[in-house]
Amino acid sequence: QVHLLASGGGSVQAGESLTLSCDALTLKYESYCMTWIRQAPGKEREGVAGIEVDGRTKYALSVQGRFTISRDHAKNALYLQMSSLKPEDTAMYYCAAGPLANCIEKEKYDWLDWGQGTQVTVSS
Repeated sequence: QVHLLASGGGSVQAGESLTLSCDALTLKYESYCMTWIRQAPGKEREGVAGIEVDGRTKYALSVQGRFTISRDHAKNALYLQMSSLKPEDTAMYYCAAGPLANCIEKEKYDWLDWGQGTQVTVSS
């Protein structure tokens, strides 16, 4: 059963913005590290942004300064604000969560709960 529902993806032009949302359907994620991970066709999964329970954030170098991750504990939700989008940002974006630190790191992926993904397509 999927407990993380991602939404907000779409097709945009380069330079435009999108905000992804992830609704957590159980309260356990309040105490979990949460992250956005993307995967483009033919490429490995890439941790884009992660946020700890205490609010500390980490970003992939490829998105630093353009993407902002945030969480709303009251709404049990995770967000990813994406600006200045580039064609290379095109991918399926997944939200994931786990009871461990640094969940953005690929070594942690097997221990995460995953949502169903939302597609982001950026055209030049």
